Amino acid sequence: MPAVFRADPKPFFGYSDNTNLLNFLYSQGIPAFHGGTVMVQFGRGGAMHPETERSLRAALFTSGEFELTPGSGWTDDDRDWSDPTLLETEPDLFEPTEWSWYGDAPVSGNLWGGNLDIIGWQLAANRWMLPQSEYAGILFLETDEELPSATHVYRTLRNLGERGLLERFEAVLWARPKSRAIDSQLSPEDSATYVEEQYAVVRRTLAEYNEKALLVTGLDFGHTDPQFVLPYGGHAELDPANHRITVTY
Repeated sequence: MPAVFRADPKPFFGYSDNTNLLNFLYSQGIPAFHGGTVMVQFGRGGAMHPETERSLRAALFTSGEFELTPGSGWTDDDRDWSDPTLLETEPDLFEPTEWSWYGDAPVSGNLWGGNLDIIGWQLAANRWMLPQSEYAGILFLETDEELPSATHVYRTLRNLGERGLLERFEAVLWARPKSRAIDSQLSPEDSATYVEEQYAVVRRTLAEYNEKALLVTGLDFGHTDPQFVLPYGGHAELDPANHRITVTY
């Protein structure tokens, strides 16, 4: 099967469960794109979020550097796709928030990662994982609508650390966590607590396994809206002094 993909590679866009395919393509030396699905991004009610559209257009139709920016307005509220009226209007957005930076050394390197649980599955199955020496650069991770607990997040990151993989990366990008789902509606206060507990456990795990790594939290590349596309296996530049992140499509 791998030979078929290597013989005729195509641009692949996906995230969440598609981290399985992204990691497989990475193991074959085939670049791909984390983000951009039909129902969530292209089929968003009313219109695509303009910042999602800007990123997708750049990834699909251009090449070169693209600067990520904090979302000007965002949401993690799910909408019921079975209600046709919701297809006509755009979702309400929350006030923007800034990224949080921990560390001051600039980092340049290639991107690897995806959905935290799927990376955990890949580690457990060990089917398309490369030797540890093949991983370096920038790790990016995001959580999903299953709203994993801080304990679950810690244990998965701990397993990356115990395997010796977490220490391979000079930087970690952590997406804004989704804190609401159709079947799990947290209050605004509980939602804020959930997000901060997840960020705290990421900081704790890096302090234990890779204290020198640069960490940036609150980016929009996960299960929230808008969503920026990341080049899976592609290059990124992190500039803590100016709070800038640039990727290369």
